Amino acid sequence: MEKKGAEEGAEMSYEPKIAAFCCTYCAYSAADLAGSMRLQYPPTVRMVKLLCTGKVEPIHLLKAFEAGADAVFVAG
Repeated sequence: MEKKGAEEGAEMSYEPKIAAFCCTYCAYSAADLAGSMRLQYPPTVRMVKLLCTGKVEPIHLLKAFEAGADAVFVAG
């Protein structure tokens, strides 16, 4: 079964919006180092720098979804 026309173009252009909650001293530092090494991640990933991911409240994750995020990532 082949997909043609607008259906195929719509699938190819979809880019999910991802909210990444990152610990300042762990995950955010790693992402910063990756940038220094000229490694790239998609521009649809939005980083939120936190002092500690242990302080993330579930309401913050739900608010990210409410604001239009397709996925939420918590990295410590």
